[in-house]
Amino acid sequence: MIWGGTYAYNLFFGSVTGPFGSIKRSELNTYKTLVMETSEGNMTFELDTDNTPKTAANFVLLAQKNYFNGMKFHRIIKDFMIQSGDPNSKNDDPSDDGMGGPGYQFDDEKIIGEYVRGTLAMANSGPNTNGSQFFIVHKDTEMPKNYVIFGKLIDGFDTLDKIADTPVEDNGTGEKSRPTRDVIINNIVLSDLAVE
Repeated sequence: MIWGGTYAYNLFFGSVTGPFGSIKRSELNTYKTLVMETSEGNMTFELDTDNTPKTAANFVLLAQKNYFNGMKFHRIIKDFMIQSGDPNSKNDDPSDDGMGGPGYQFDDEKIIGEYVRGTLAMANSGPNTNGSQFFIVHKDTEMPKNYVIFGKLIDGFDTLDKIADTPVEDNGTGEKSRPTRDVIINNIVLSDLAVE
């Protein structure tokens, strides 16, 4: 099911609601930063809860459920991006990596900004098909404004580089992006630390 017109962003009641659930705007705003603990080190992100409240809410609510724990970075292209968020990556069959999601999709929000190094954005299979897959831009890149930007890396660029340096092989479609060793998200810690 795709939520679009039924998506409710209710300013009066101060909540963000969608197929991912509901969270009070005041609670969402406390999660300005998150720490992604990976097998290669930690990365700290600042979420853009002001411009992309539903995308940020989706990510926060999934993280609260430990949804991302144990997922692999299933697609790595050095100098471009690293991608994760697919529950299929937890199984031993790499052929279905990149095709999984949380069981729902939601619409795009306005895309603000550029895809510069450290950008945190949603991966998708077309307009309004956001779910749980996301990517982190490794090096400044120009691409169509088709992917909602909902955060940025503020610490852990060395970890980003380390993950991007992971050896890769053909993923079965001719793209050299399948890691030859596992790079895993161990945990995502939500934080109310203020971002300077």
